[in-house]
Amino acid sequence: MPDKKCTEAEWKILALLWDQAPRTMSEITKALEPQTGWTRHTVITLLKRMQEKGTVRIDETGDVKRYFPLVTREEMSAQQTQKLLDRVFSGQASLLISHLVENGEITVREMDELMEMLRKNGKR
Repeated sequence: MPDKKCTEAEWKILALLWDQAPRTMSEITKALEPQTGWTRHTVITLLKRMQEKGTVRIDETGDVKRYFPLVTREEMSAQQTQKLLDRVFSGQASLLISHLVENGEITVREMDELMEMLRKNGKR
C-alpha cells in the first residue's frame, strides 16, 4: 500500500467513516464538533485534503455529497504502527514491547495474549 500520510484530524474523520459510511459532511461535523469544536468549514477543508490524498471518496450522485473511506482501519493501523516502530524504535518491535513493560503500560494478561498470538502464528 502506498504511504498515505494521515494527520490526527484526518484520523478522527476516518474513524467515523470506518464505524459508519457513507456520511455527509453535516453528519461528520455534528459528530466531531463536541470533541473538536470544528466548524463545517474545517471539516470541508479536511475532507478535500483527504480526497486529494486518496483516503476518502466522495459520492456526488445524490442531493448531498456522501463520504466513504478508501483505506481500511487495518491498512492505516499497520502503516502507522510501522512508522512508529521505524521512527522511535529503530524498526524493532521488541524495543516497543520492552518500553511498554518497563513503563507498566502493558498487563500480564496482555502479555499472555501476545504470547498466544505468537504461538498461533508460529513465530516463536
